[in-house]
Parts: sequence; C-alpha cells; structure tokens
Amino acid sequence: MKLKAFHKLSYGLYLIAAEHQGKKAGYIANTTFQVTSEPPQLAISCHKNNFSTQIILDSGAFSVSVLKKEVNMKIIGDFGFMSSTDINKFSGINYIKGQSGSPIVMDSSVAWFDCKVVKSIDLGTHYLIIGEVIDTDEVSDDEPLTYQYYREKYKMYSPKNSPTYIEKSKLDDEVQSIIVEERDGETDVTLFDGKKYICAICGFVYDPEEGDPTMGIAAGTPFEELPESYRCPICNAGKEYFKEE
Repeated sequence: MKLKAFHKLSYGLYLIAAEHQGKKAGYIANTTFQVTSEPPQLAISCHKNNFSTQIILDSGAFSVSVLKKEVNMKIIGDFGFMSSTDINKFSGINYIKGQSGSPIVMDSSVAWFDCKVVKSIDLGTHYLIIGEVIDTDEVSDDEPLTYQYYREKYKMYSPKNSPTYIEKSKLDDEVQSIIVEERDGETDVTLFDGKKYICAICGFVYDPEEGDPTMGIAAGTPFEELPESYRCPICNAGKEYFKEE
C-alpha cells in the first residue's frame, strides 16, 4: 500500500469552533465537506480525545470558518497545536456569535457556516458529526487555503489526532524507497542526507537546504546560524524547542 497516495486526496483547511456553558473551544480541521444540498449539511470528523469534540456534542452546534491561503500562522499554531484546556484560543481573535450560539472566527477567513448538529456517527477513534447549515456568509474574495499548499509551504505533517495522520517514520521510509527506485539522474537523492530539525511542539521541520522563506531565512542557512530570535513559523516556539530529526 502506497501511503503517499493519501496525499493526492484534496482538502481545505478550516477552523471549527463551538461553545457550551461559557466554554469556547476550536480546532483546525482538513476533513470538512458538504454532504447534502436540501437541506444544506456539512460533515466534520472529530477525534474523540479533542476537547472541542465534547463541546460540539454538548452544545449541539458548531461553526466552520474557511481559512484564506495567506493565513495568520498564529491561528494555525493556537488552534491546530494547542489545547483549549491550556490556553484561551480566542484571546485577541476577532469573532462573532452565530445563531446557534457558536463563536465564528472572522480573522483569516473567507467564508463561514453556522451549523446545528443533526447526527453523529461513532467511527472508532473519531466521530463523524453532521450539521445542518442555519446561516452562512462570505467574508472576502481571497483564495481559500488548501491542505496541499499548507503542507508543501510549511513542510508539515498532520497532527496525531487528525483523521489524515500518517506516522512520519513510515512515510519517510516509503519516500526513501521511492527515491531509490527512481534514481535516474533526475531525483534529488541528497534530500534526506542533511540534518533537519523538528519543532517538538508542533512538528514543523526546519531544513537548512531550504531555509525558511516565511521568516526571511535564506536557503542554505545552518540551524546553528539562525538568530536567537528565530521562532517556529507555525506555533511560535523558540529555537530551544527544536531537536535534530
């Protein structure tokens, strides 16, 4: 089975949010899709261990914010790699309250949907939650963020609770075998030869050969020569949180 085949499936990136008895929660999702048009319904896949999942089930509602291509990476860091039990993810975030009572994040969004839960299906590690859309709006004409663009630009893997998670060691082994099979003078067989550094908080990988254009770091910059002020572009962690991969 070729694991990289799963990367050919198309996804967007969305911010799912809910509130119950004054407790707000939210997370970044790539598994959100429309399932019916009459009535309009969306489906989301939520890991059972996510704090947000129980808030959605208890409140019977959730919102979906469609993120724009050039998203504020602090939103990805806070909502994608931190728990609502540890930080207030909504601090400093521009949001409105929907008809369902759910918070709807407006920052870095191109559109939003306000939904009431009509059904949940137990899938083992996840719930598939179906929501009927009761309100929606378009925020901007900006291009939506796709998971492929996010993964390629930031060299990121899915978080462990994501329904699209693939164990990184298995994926790297598969890619390495593909490189060996296709060694025809066109493949960069030195791709995995150099040292790389991974953020222990969110999993972002710093590759010295590529640098970090998003943070103004030129290609070919060794990790040791990064300024002490360098921060992870995803979760804002400092250099001390990076370990050799």
